[in-house]
This record gives sequence, C-alpha cells and structure tokens, in this order.
Amino acid sequence: MSGFKGSFTVMVTPFTEDGKGIDVAALKRLVDWQIEQGVPGLIPLGSTGEFLSVADDERTQVVETIVRQARERVPVIVGTAAEWTDVAVRHSKEAEKLGASGVMVVPPFYSSPTEDELFEHYRRIAEAISIPVMIYNNPFTANVDLKPALIARMSEIDNIRYVKESSGDIVRVREIRYLSKGRITVFAGYHPYDSMLLGAEGWVSVCGNIVPRLSADMYNITVTKGDHKEGLAHFYRLVPILDAISGDLYVSATKAAMAEVGMPVGQPRPPRLALPADRVAGLRRALAGLDWAPRRGRLRTTRQGKSQSTLEEKLDDQHQAVP
Repeated sequence: MSGFKGSFTVMVTPFTEDGKGIDVAALKRLVDWQIEQGVPGLIPLGSTGEFLSVADDERTQVVETIVRQARERVPVIVGTAAEWTDVAVRHSKEAEKLGASGVMVVPPFYSSPTEDELFEHYRRIAEAISIPVMIYNNPFTANVDLKPALIARMSEIDNIRYVKESSGDIVRVREIRYLSKGRITVFAGYHPYDSMLLGAEGWVSVCGNIVPRLSADMYNITVTKGDHKEGLAHFYRLVPILDAISGDLYVSATKAAMAEVGMPVGQPRPPRLALPADRVAGLRRALAGLDWAPRRGRLRTTRQGKSQSTLEEKLDDQHQAVP
C-alpha cells in the first residue's frame, strides 16, 4: 500500500458480555462498518483499544481478525507498545507476520527513559521489522515527551516514517516536518483541524469509532478538497462529541456512545468501569445535536437470541449527514 494519509480510526476492542473474551463477531462488524463508511485506515490495540488489558493470545486474535476482515481494503496499523523493549519487538514482529501494514508505538510509560534510551528502544523495534513505524507521542500518559528534535533524529532510521503527535502543541507539526526534512508524516492526536492546516497528513481519531464517515470527511474536506472554510464548519459539528468523550473516561465514553448508535462493543475491562449515568446523559445530548439521529435501541435478534445492531440504519443516517 502507498503512504498512510487521512483520518484513521483508533479502534476500541469489543469484549464479550462477561468481559472474559474478545467479541469476534462484533469486531468483524466494526471493521466492515468502518470501511463501508469511508475510513481509510484502522489502528487496533492503541490506548482506546485497551492494549494493556488484553492477554497475548487475545492480542493475536484481535490482529488476525482485523487483518483478515479488512482484506487489504485499508491499511491496519497495530499498536505494539510495551515497557520492555524486547516485548515491543516481539509484538511488532508478530504484527508484521500477521499481515499488519505498520505498527504504532507509544514510549515506555513507567521507566521515564532518557532520550538516548528512547532512541535505542525505537531503533531496535524498527530494525526488527520491515513495515513502517508510527511513533506515538503522548506525554500526558507516557510520562515522557518526544520533542521534535528527537523525532527528527529517529527519522534517520529507515522505516520510522510517521508520528502521532498528541502533545497538544500544534506548532510541533511544523517543527517536526521541518527538522525531519519531510521524512516524518505527522498524524494529529489532538486539534485535528488546526494540525491539518500546519501540514498534518492524518488524524488518529477516537470519534471515528462512533461517527466514522464524519471523521473521515474531516480530512477529505480540509486537506483533499482543500476547502478550509467548509472543513472548519465540519470540525465544529464534531466538537460536541469530541468534548463528550474526552478526559480520563474516554474509553468508557466511547464504548457507551457506540452502544447509543447501535454498535455495541461491551464494557471496558477493570479497573475501568462503565460510564456513569450522568455522563451518559451528556453523551446522548451531544449525539442528538448532530445532524443525524442515532437510532438507539433499534436492534434485531439473532437466532441465538443475542442483540445485533442493524447497521444499515446507521449507515443510511450517517450518509445523509455528509455535507
């Protein structure tokens, strides 16, 4: 596949009702729905995918399921972060073997490594595989900040070609592009519209789990079409839902929102809890404020008696919402 661009959804991980396993059927539905809605890439096992709350065999199951279900229609970039470099290397090699298009790696999140240690960590991962590496900079959760100069230094390693920039400082988009001499393609983690104006060529989108077409169109309008005025108006449509799922409860909020739009994926795993009732009410208000109405509760029953979302209804709703 060619280079990664556009609004990639960083996927939730669907769990069974008892939370003890991966809901493979829900995961397959989610993959198909994302692709049918125009999402150009998928990122499983990131923070939103609760990568720290899945066992190694479940990790394999998730990657295998998504890669097979995607059938090369879109690239799949797998989160392979770990505190120990050897484990991150193992996860990355497995992802490549299973057919991933790339890997996304947040830094070791407890040991507070130095810049030289960080460089060595990423060097060992990158040199162990042949697919592209997306660095993930999120100083709020990783406890270290990958500054533009360090990212530019890492870009001298052949297959380190992308960064998800989530420091909140949009000026870094320009600095990374300049210091890396264009070797690094920047994906926004926060502030997608503003980052795109400064040269970001993608967005790692959490809200894409909930409103995939609207998320994908954020990039298509602003960058591909080049209509900044319409892109800003489109971004403003997304702001209420972005606000509703932001903060420490973002995983719980995202999963709750998915249930509201008819794409149930189970609850998060402990220590995370289901979204508190007062937050659910605010979430519903944000969804109701969009130009399409989620058809909450309209489910059909399978032969096994389990509820399954009527995807066609949600697809029609979102299609009508595209400007």
